[in-house]
Amino acid sequence: MAVGVPEHEVFAAADAVLARGERPTVERVRLELGRGSPARVGSLLDQWWEQLAGRLRGESRLPGLPAEVAQAFVAVWQQAIHSAQGVAERALIEQRQVLAAELERAAAVEEQARQDAAQFRHQAAQAVAARQAVELRLVDLELLLAQRKTQVEDLQQQREGLLRERLETQQHNQALQQDLQETRRRAEQERVAQENYVRGVEDRALREVDRAREEGKAVTAQFKEAGRQIEQLQRRLESAQAELSQSQQRAAAQHARADTLEQQLKQGREAPAAKRKPRTHKAVPKQAAE
Repeated sequence: MAVGVPEHEVFAAADAVLARGERPTVERVRLELGRGSPARVGSLLDQWWEQLAGRLRGESRLPGLPAEVAQAFVAVWQQAIHSAQGVAERALIEQRQVLAAELERAAAVEEQARQDAAQFRHQAAQAVAARQAVELRLVDLELLLAQRKTQVEDLQQQREGLLRERLETQQHNQALQQDLQETRRRAEQERVAQENYVRGVEDRALREVDRAREEGKAVTAQFKEAGRQIEQLQRRLESAQAELSQSQQRAAAQHARADTLEQQLKQGREAPAAKRKPRTHKAVPKQAAE
């Protein structure tokens, strides 16, 4: 069991506080010590105040001093004792207040402890219920685990079957790869042959194109020559048409002149007949006429 801070350390700390000209209180003594509970320091500080008067009375005997000085010193010392008693009483009141506050805090702590205990009991009940639920859940999990084991066995069998199928598929793929390589080799040979054939066709086509270009040039030259001849014939035709038109015009003029002359000739023939018509001729016997 812990005893707490020793008595002589509390007394020494109180003497040190008093030597600085300060009133020893629980907080100042604890601050001087650097440790100690308020209740322990307060009870020891009460003892220190009780012993302080006796210590002061024992120190009031001052042998070897003149009577007047000794009496004056004793009067001052008694006044200091009265002041110290007043300070002690005030400190005692403060200590009582501190103790009352500590008691209230202890009561609050006790009440909090009771509430915590009730809460802990409630939590314990909840923990028991949770443990029961966990046990039920554990049973369910064991059943589920058995089902999972069965499923795992089925999956292992399926895995073995899939591995066999995979091996067969790999073998089939290898055969397909070989066929594919052979097909690619044949296709490459056919492609090379096709390229050679296409290259030959292109070469022949280029030669044909060159020959067609040469023939086209010759035909173009022939077309140009034929065009030139056609132009010459066209000019001759136009000249002949012009001459024909002039000849037709001259023929029309000659025809018109001939028509005019024919009309004039006809009119000239009809004019003498008209002049001879009024005359009467004697009848001549047919025989005489013959």
